[in-house]
Amino acid sequence: MSQLTVTPTASQQTATPGVSHQTARLLAAGIVAGPLFLVLWALQAFTRDGFDPGRHPISLLSLGDLGWIQIANFVVTGALFVACAVGLRRILHPGPAGTWGPRLVGALGAGLIVAGVFVTDAGAGFPAGAPPGAPEMSWHGALHEVGYVVVMVSWTAACLVFHRRFAGLGQRGWARACVATVVAALVLSGWPDLDSLTTRIVIATAVQFGFVAAVAAHLRRELPDPTPPRAE
Repeated sequence: MSQLTVTPTASQQTATPGVSHQTARLLAAGIVAGPLFLVLWALQAFTRDGFDPGRHPISLLSLGDLGWIQIANFVVTGALFVACAVGLRRILHPGPAGTWGPRLVGALGAGLIVAGVFVTDAGAGFPAGAPPGAPEMSWHGALHEVGYVVVMVSWTAACLVFHRRFAGLGQRGWARACVATVVAALVLSGWPDLDSLTTRIVIATAVQFGFVAAVAAHLRRELPDPTPPRAE
């Protein structure tokens, strides 16, 4: 007789209380990563001398005496997304999106770490003494841009992978949200108005990180309660 192979559900895969608790904490890393990144950006953007949050890219905050704060912001946020990717694999694998979903979220985190380790080049008049226009790109500036590209490509691909998962499960609202966030991020990043580019990039970043947080929170709710039942 042929045997029927049944793919376990998310809650069945993580039924052990200890495993469930660890997975919940890993997914929570992806929930807090975006707000942490944006709060630290805002604190710097509106307090550092000479920085114009409406004109200067986020990456310029990695320069100057206080540049270590934004470098740490990139690296810590990236590490949180890598941790979230581990949690996603625990809850999704080997089901739909269980392989490439976590890999792409992990690649997003790795891209942020690269962008933090390899700082951008000074320009647009920041920090003090920097040329007023676009700088000549250095090797570390080029690697910084590679990290940014990895973030964008990985996040976009992750949305499409999760769209396929949600569509296959009949969760049409989530499937539509996957497409809508990709469209929103691309429009915000690609709109040909340079005067508002930095503001739109920040909003697009909030959309991107918010999507990962929403998916992580959604899957986290599927985990069983790690608290053992009380004895009667």
